[in-house]
This record gives sequence, C-alpha cells and structure tokens, in this order.
Amino acid sequence: MPSVPEPTTTAGDSAAHSRLYQRLHRRYGAEWPLLAPGLPDRAAMAATCDQLLAQGRDTAAALRILRQLVIERLMVLDCEHGAALGDVCGTLTLLAEFALDRACLQACAELDALHGRPLCAQTGAAVALWIIGMGKLGARELNVSSDIDLICVYEADGETGGQADGRGKVSNHEYFVRAVRRVSSLIGEQTEDGFVFRVDLALRPHGNSGPLAVSLATLQDYLRQQGREWERFAWLKSRVVAPAAARGSPGVQQLRQVVLPFVFRRYLDYAVFDALRVLHRQVRQDAQRRCAGHPERANDVKLSRGGIREIEFTVQLVQVVRGGQFPELRCRPTLEALERLARAQLMQRETADALARAYVFLRQVEHRIQYLDDQQSHVLPTNDEDLAWIARTMGLGCCEFLRELDAHRERVAQEFDALLGGPEKKKCTGPGCGRGPDEASDWDSVIAAQPAAVAERMRQWREQPRVAQLREQATARLLRILQQTGEWLQQGSVSEQGALRLLDWLELLLRRESYLALLVERPLVLRRLVALLGAARWPARYLQQHPGVIDELASEALFHERFDRAAFERELQARRASLHSTGEDDDEALLNLLRRAHHAEVFRTLARDVDGRITVEQVADDLSLLADSLLAVTVQWCWERLRNRHRDVPQLAIIGYGKLGGKELGYGSDLDIVFAYDDTDERGPEAYAAFVRKLTSWLTAKTGEGDLFEIDTQLRPNGNSGLLVTTFDAYAAYQQQRGSNTAWTWEHQAMTRARCVLGSEALRQRFDAVREAVITAPREQAALAREILAMRERLRAAHRSSPQLFDVKHDAGGMVDVEFAVQYLVLAHAATHPGLRENKGNIGLLERAEVAGLLPAGVGHAAADAYRRLRQVQHQARLNEEPTRIAPGQVAAERGAVLALWQAVFPATPAAPATAPA
Repeated sequence: MPSVPEPTTTAGDSAAHSRLYQRLHRRYGAEWPLLAPGLPDRAAMAATCDQLLAQGRDTAAALRILRQLVIERLMVLDCEHGAALGDVCGTLTLLAEFALDRACLQACAELDALHGRPLCAQTGAAVALWIIGMGKLGARELNVSSDIDLICVYEADGETGGQADGRGKVSNHEYFVRAVRRVSSLIGEQTEDGFVFRVDLALRPHGNSGPLAVSLATLQDYLRQQGREWERFAWLKSRVVAPAAARGSPGVQQLRQVVLPFVFRRYLDYAVFDALRVLHRQVRQDAQRRCAGHPERANDVKLSRGGIREIEFTVQLVQVVRGGQFPELRCRPTLEALERLARAQLMQRETADALARAYVFLRQVEHRIQYLDDQQSHVLPTNDEDLAWIARTMGLGCCEFLRELDAHRERVAQEFDALLGGPEKKKCTGPGCGRGPDEASDWDSVIAAQPAAVAERMRQWREQPRVAQLREQATARLLRILQQTGEWLQQGSVSEQGALRLLDWLELLLRRESYLALLVERPLVLRRLVALLGAARWPARYLQQHPGVIDELASEALFHERFDRAAFERELQARRASLHSTGEDDDEALLNLLRRAHHAEVFRTLARDVDGRITVEQVADDLSLLADSLLAVTVQWCWERLRNRHRDVPQLAIIGYGKLGGKELGYGSDLDIVFAYDDTDERGPEAYAAFVRKLTSWLTAKTGEGDLFEIDTQLRPNGNSGLLVTTFDAYAAYQQQRGSNTAWTWEHQAMTRARCVLGSEALRQRFDAVREAVITAPREQAALAREILAMRERLRAAHRSSPQLFDVKHDAGGMVDVEFAVQYLVLAHAATHPGLRENKGNIGLLERAEVAGLLPAGVGHAAADAYRRLRQVQHQARLNEEPTRIAPGQVAAERGAVLALWQAVFPATPAAPATAPA
C-alpha cells in the first residue's frame, strides 16, 4: 500500500506536557546518555543494557530502565518530529523481542545449572523453547503501553540431563513451566523501575487453567480437537519472537505446519462470520460495561464503534475466510494486509486506503493517550489541556481533531457493519419474548411460499436423512437461503428453473456447511448464483465439481473485466511465493494452486458468457489465452523441480494444434499439443523426455481440486507410435517432407491452425518458418483436393447423420465443411497469396480469401457469418447439455451459405448425402 501520510507537527510542540515524560526525566536523567541518538535499534538496545549491567544492575532492572529510555526517545520522536507509526511500533516490538531474548537466556541458564539441559526422549537432542508472540507483538504493531500476549511451546517431551552426579533431573514439562514463570517475572513483574511489558499468557491452550508451557505434540492435538474459531484469529498473527537463536531453527517450521492448517482452511470458510460476530459482541459488551456510569469512556479509540479493533476484525475476517486458498493474503501487519486485499481486488482500493488512514490516525491517538500517564488506556482524556495537547502533537486544532476522529470512526464502522451484514440489532431476551417458531413451522412456511414445482421438490427434500440430520445452525442457514430464493421467485427476479437447480446443487453440498454460510452472508452471491443456474445446465455441473468458485460472484468487477494474463500470472507467482515462505510449496500444493486458479478463471469467463457480456469468439479468446498462460507457468514450475535439469530455462517448444492452435477453445476442450526441443547438450534427450513426462502428469493428474486439461499428443511425428518429445530438427524434417519419414496431408491440414504456444523467441521464429514452408509448399491442387475430400469422407462416416436432424458440426453444410474448405484454400493458395499464411482463424481467412479473389463475391463473407452463427448454436447447446443436432430449418440460411462455400472450393463435389429438407 502506498505510504500513508503521517500528520505533521507544528513548531514548538513538545513531549514535555506528558506526565510520563516528566516522571522519567526526574528519575532517569543520568541514564539518558546511555542510549545512542536516533531511533533505537537492537544494537543500541543491547549496548545500553550491557552498560546498565556493567553498572551493577541485574537483568530485571536493566531491562526496565532500558524500556523507560526507549519510551522517552519514542515520545520525543513521535510528538516533536512526526515519527512514522511503523517506526514507533517497530521499535517497541524490537524492545519486546530483545527483552524476551535476554530473559529467556537468563531463565534457561539458571535452570540448566540446577537440572541440566532438557533432552528429547526419542533422540536425546537438546529441546528448544519457543516463545510465540500473538496479536500486536506477532504483527510487529506494539503500542506504547501494550501488554504482550505470549504462548510458550517446547519441541518435545523428555527429561533434563541433570547435574554431573545425576541429581536434579526433572521432566521437560516441569523445566519449561519454570522457565516461562521466570521469564514472565523478569519482564512483567512490577518493581521500583516499573515493568518492561505486562505479560498475558491467557491465550495458551485451555486458557488460564492450562499449563504455562505445552509440547508441540500437545499443541497440535489441542488445535485439532479443541481449538475454537476465535482462536484462529488469535493465531493468525502468531510468530516465534524469542529466543533469537531459535527463530530460524528447523523446528519452527514444524510449528508452522501445525498452526497454518488450523488458521487457514483449504476451502472458503464463511462459517467464521458467526464466530467473529460472537467475539465482536463480547468486545462491545465489555466496553459497554466499562462505560456504565462513566460516559466519558465511550470515546475508546480501540474498542468502541469504529475503533481500531473493528479495522483489525475487518481485515482478519477476509484473511481467515480466504487465506486457505489464497496464500498471498497471509501476513500479520494490518496495513500490509489491507494492501494485499486491495491488490487481490478483495477490497476496493479506496476502501483499503481509507481504512489504512483511519488505522494510522487511531493508532497515533492511542499512543498519545498512553504517553500521558503510561496507562493501558485507549480512552480520550476528558481534561481539556490533555485533549488539546493530543490534537496539537498531531498537527490539528482541537475541533478539527475531533471532526477528523469522528469521520475516521464513522467510515470504519460503516465498512465493518457492511462486512458483517449491518449493525447489530438488539434482541428480546426477557421472559415474555418467547422462542419464536420451531423448525417444523419454519419449513412449512418456507415451502408454502414457493411455486408448486419448487414446493414439491422441497417437500421431498425435507424428508431426506441428510437434510434431517443437519445441525440446528446449518438448518437455520438452509431455511434462510430457501426463504430468500422464494422471495426472489415471487418478485420475478430469478427463474423457477434456477431455483430447482439450486436445490439440486445444494443437495450435494449439505455436509459442507461453509457454503451455506457463504450464501447466507453474501445475498448478492446467492442471487447471482440462482440467475446463473437458471440460464443453462452446464454451469450447475461445473459448480458441483468446483463449488468454491461461487465466491467469485461476489466481485463487482466480475462482469466488467476480461481475462488479464499478466495479472493472472502475477497472482500465481505471488501465491507460490507465499507457499514457499511457509514451506508448503510441495508438488501437490502447486498442482492444487494451478487447478484452483484455472477453475476460478474459467468460472469468471462462464459467468460473463451466460450473462451475455462477451461473445462466443471472446469466450474462445479468453479460454485460449488462459491455457497459454497456464502452460507457461506450469512449464516454469515443473522445470524448476526437475532433478536432472541441465540449464535454468528449458529450450522447449509447445506447438498447439486444433482449437488451441486456432484460439477457439471451449469449456472442457482438450489440448492438442506437440513437444519439440532445441538443445545440443548431450544430456538433452534424457532430460526432456523426463521433463515432458512430468509436465504431462502435472497437466492431467487428478487431485482433490480436479485436473487442469486433457491433452492429446497424437499429432506428433509418427503419432502415438512416435516419441513423446523430439528434437526440433526432427520435427521440422518430418513436416517438410525431408527423408523417408514424412507427414501426411491431414497433418499438413492440421498445420494450417498450428502455432507455437510456448518457447523462446528463436524457437517461435523457427516454428513460424517451418509452418510457412509447409503451407506454401508446391502442391498439385487436384491431388490435394482428392486427399482432403477423402479425409472429409472418413470423418463423415464416423459421424452418421440423421435424416430428420442437422448436426451443426459434422453434417454437410456444417462447421467441419467450413474448416476443411479453409484448409484447402490455405494449402493450395498460400504460396501465391501471403494473406492466407497467418493463423487468423476460419472467419478471418474466409474474408481474406474472398478479398484475394479465391471465392466469388459474397460467398466468403456469408460463410464466415454462417460459421459464427453455427458456433453460437453449438456453444449454447453445450451450455444447456443438449445435442448439437437440431431441426434443419433453424439454420437453413447458414447451411446454405456453407454449401455455397463448399461448391465454390470443390466445384461439382457434393458435400454429403442430402439431409431432410427444412
């Protein structure tokens, strides 16, 4: 996110108004020179602490005095010099990490002297303690008077080594509990020098009733079996903060593998909305209790409506819901998360920027409140002088400050309420309120409001065991979905067919309650979903296979954008980098990442298509470009993971034929591709053979997320009996009729629609040269016509026609006739008509052939329009899962135009036996 402008200070502003500042100067004036000038870093803190220790202070006193010196420095830099929020929070976080590291080292040294080092029962290796910072400490966002939320975990159970004489052995558990207690005392205990940080250990497993330290195995069992939804938000910002030596250890990666699946689920997890509502309600109720009888406490910049907590909740909710499928959203700092949400188009840029400005403003106000007396308070002071000082140090007048504060809080509250479905409504809880209608009456009322066909389906549905066995909360969500759909049916805004298909779709997903939660939380998604299902049958099947993609319907940009290859590949690379940063980028994770991205993008195209926003040609363009992009990314990732690769970038060409080559892919089209390499390294044959086998597996393997593509490689030299990958020289010789092993005419027909989908610029140029040589080679036109007609007859025999119906693809006057006619025109005339050499698609080449005089006036144009119309008919039939054989009269004019093209290209040659007249 662009840097958020920081409020400026006016000349003469001073931290001296702060009572904390005054106390510190009275008490520690002699110690100020110990801290090096400027913003304190870890080295400066270490030097100051060491000097204090050298003066005879113990560790606890040295750390406390260091804290006072750092706070005073930050107060001056912030209030008098306009220090950035990130500098203030980052320095406080460094202080906490440094203090915890020193405290941990001392505690362990004391315990080692008594009991020896803790050892793993299985391996005998030393066992490490990890102090995990939660919340603001984990996110490096500590404020001036923050407490630090800690959870302490050790690697493995066992016992300590004991002293030299064998005495003093204790269990690892007892050792680390004592260590945590000692660290907590060194950091948090109040002494004459105050404290370093208040320590809060209540977030540990089982809360205050649980042990102070747990083993990694115990933590894993707890999170799997007993971890609650609100704890997922707590663990979202967690990281190991001390001891410093343990932060980069291999064991920390094991800890991450335990925490990540708990926080981020593999699916879109809208069920957490209710958990966040409960958590937020508790926060609001606590704030209200504190305000009871104290109206001045309502101005809490953290916990009141529109406060810091609501910004954090807004960001964390989207992260937890989507972070399982979109790893690039996984980050701890709030401002960075806002930027990532905006970049991923999960939040409007203007909204993200507004929340970022509000966050910076409120956090700076919070710091100034705490600068006054070093109290853990977030409430604006009631003293006019204190309030004026806060405003002045932020470069504002008092009234201007209050107006800006109110504006920020109102914007935050609006966004938070919008996310959770509006402001919380008061509920009747008195003895006369009643419990409301029971489940049966709810079902009855919902069914009664439906049209007859929908009502009958719901009655059948209701009796099914899988519906009857739903949890109460899931049943309530289901009824809300059905009730809302019924209201739209009454209004006429959705179709009955859409409602029936929604029931079919929901029936398969009843056990996956997060989808019910999504549709309840996002009424817009539900409405668009019902409309989409009502438009065609195939979208319903696609959504049954890939239900997670329905969340794409929440995007406002969905219907106004087209596929953007550069943005798509950037997102994929960012997600892979995020997986790599957490050690999750194994082959299976990358395969699933590619498949999820592909399914989501296909669904976006499908939604635009069904809504009438793009044409059939644009659908084909976008799906073909998507395939190109996925091939490029898959080749890169797969090559990087090839064990015997001998160069950084493979010298491989992927040549696309058929619909891929002609950029006419449809939904579910397979890819006709050929692999050829141009690499003289002696290791090349073995390396590229292994690579193409691995690449084919990556493209076609079915994982839990489905597959990417079906691929067909029979157009390679010698077809299915040939090598899966050949040298480019061998490929060129085969195509250009050099040597005894050469291509057939039908392979040259395929070459008219071929293109180099992937490869270096040199390889692309070589392929273009080969293709041009093939399609411009001298040919005897009569012989060429005979061979093409023979191939057409073989295809016709394989697709027997019906005398009563017209097959828009295979029958005479159908799409295949257009394609064969164009192939003949290219192979027969490209040598003398350069305009036919480009792979411009059937429609474009027909127009060019007519301009070149190879077709009678109007024939090429009419055939191009007919081909376009036949594609539309075929496309719509496939969307509705209907046969592509229709009544001849529906496309009589189009068929006539294609037959005229056929007679112009192949005079006196019948296209096919006659079909029943229109």
